[in-house]
Amino acid sequence: MNNTKDFSFVEKTLAWSVHTFTASGLLAGFMAILAINARDWREAMLWLLACLVIDAVDGTFARMFNVKEVLPYMDGKTIDYVIDFATYAIIPAYFFHEAGLVAESWQLPCTAVILLVSALYYGKEGMVSDDMYFMGFPVMWNMVIFYMVFVFHLPGWLNAFFILFFGALHFAPIKFVYPSQATRFKSLTIFFTVVLIICLATITWFYPVEYSTLKYAAIVSALFYAVMAVYNTWIE
Repeated sequence: MNNTKDFSFVEKTLAWSVHTFTASGLLAGFMAILAINARDWREAMLWLLACLVIDAVDGTFARMFNVKEVLPYMDGKTIDYVIDFATYAIIPAYFFHEAGLVAESWQLPCTAVILLVSALYYGKEGMVSDDMYFMGFPVMWNMVIFYMVFVFHLPGWLNAFFILFFGALHFAPIKFVYPSQATRFKSLTIFFTVVLIICLATITWFYPVEYSTLKYAAIVSALFYAVMAVYNTWIE
């Protein structure tokens, strides 16, 4: 006896639309590549932020329209992993390489660090812990590049140091907040996540004009995640 529910055309269409929406992150990533090639850092980062927003909300849509039940033969998580690795690792690595953030002799070695540690991190068992924390610094090189290009304007040697620093943090036994899965301080985490996204978008939109208030807000939001990592790992 077949107990499989027969879903309607509308339900299937909505489910496919969610997967297509998730996949559109790859199109936004490709547009970022074109902008990087044109040395348009502002447009490139706006496209990467579009990728971030798509990744942040597609899970909500998937649950809303019961995508797993309607399309059980489609694995949205696999689609997500493919797009995340492209938009959080490969494209930011290319951005870093082309943006001249370090001395030319360091461009390729630092880019190699970003790509290699990201690939190894994705292969780790327990990349996300049972209590829903990222174990080690997550593959979020788009954010690292954002702060280098749009916020801090550090000398090349310090940018190289931070590439190595965050690369090493991928394998540190530190619990980093998983914003969409946070259970402790959930409201506070959502608040700082929203503030951060607004700061990222507005700072990028107005670039190269800079507003110190926005930059300070972006720095404070990032510090919140650092403080939470310390709290979740050693104090909780």
